[in-house]
Amino acid sequence: MNQSRAGARLRTVLGHLGRGMAGAVVAHPTSGAVSPNGFQPPQFQYTRDNNDLSLGQRQFYEENGFLVIKNLVSDADIKRFRSEFERICQGEVKPEQMMIMRDVSIAKSEYVPSEKTVSKVQDFQEDKELFRYCALPEILKYVECFTGPNIMAMHTMLINKPPDSGKKTSRHPLHQDLYYFPFRPSNNIVCAWTAMEHIDENNGCLCVLPGTHKGDLKPHGYPKWEGGVNVMFYGIQDYDENSPRVHLVMEKGDTVFFHPLLIHGSGWNKTQGYRKAISCHFASSDCHYIDVKGTSQEIFEREVMEIANKLHGIPKDSTLRDLCRFRGRLVKGKRIHL
Repeated sequence: MNQSRAGARLRTVLGHLGRGMAGAVVAHPTSGAVSPNGFQPPQFQYTRDNNDLSLGQRQFYEENGFLVIKNLVSDADIKRFRSEFERICQGEVKPEQMMIMRDVSIAKSEYVPSEKTVSKVQDFQEDKELFRYCALPEILKYVECFTGPNIMAMHTMLINKPPDSGKKTSRHPLHQDLYYFPFRPSNNIVCAWTAMEHIDENNGCLCVLPGTHKGDLKPHGYPKWEGGVNVMFYGIQDYDENSPRVHLVMEKGDTVFFHPLLIHGSGWNKTQGYRKAISCHFASSDCHYIDVKGTSQEIFEREVMEIANKLHGIPKDSTLRDLCRFRGRLVKGKRIHL
């Protein structure tokens, strides 16, 4: 497809998704090639029947595997999340079971917890202030469109992508989030990822490969990057390098919802600022767990359980399933099986 045709199709999709009720929150794809507006699925596979998504929004997600909702989270809430993150970095609050991570470019001997050295906090389900994000009505309203009414918050992160030291270690290789999860079906899982400030290619925005959510879970491993790779930043070892890419330029409060099989990653932070985003992976509470033994996910299970044992004393013979059950929280509806 030549650039003029791709541009025309993008303008068509943007115009279609931009129509709606006055004052209503609408979804917008951002930059890059996306699938044409003329897509007419025989049936919806990835979205649920309700009145919260327009037909155009459902069609866009069905075909592309992601959907951006503008201005979804308020400035006031984001300010509160930033303040709590700063308190965590300063050691004023120490939520149980939370994992505090540093960039691989920072030597252990030089590491002193602060906003300039903490690149990510994971599993903040015990922090009431940050966990508010997972229960925001405006977030759950859209999550339900993908998971149904009974919703579990399964994995939480606040990402503080640091200015790159020159080794490009701040980037995240292209991957699929399902690699990290021992539950299925994948169509009942969705990530909500909210920008906490303006995000573009300069400070390492998300990059997605539209339509790849229709494929299978691919083998993952650590990329052989000269500057190093952060722990558990796995990348896909087999994908089409010529696939169209979309860079999600987002403003503070914009939220992208995406499928766990969607191939995505993020670039390195070329600015002097810290790029922040907060996210949660949600799943329907009637999902079921799988045993990852003998699968490509076994490598991740072994590594994460070693870390969980070292940091929190979780028994070494525990499984990824045990860990997910421990951190999962019901945020809407009723718990069924998960």
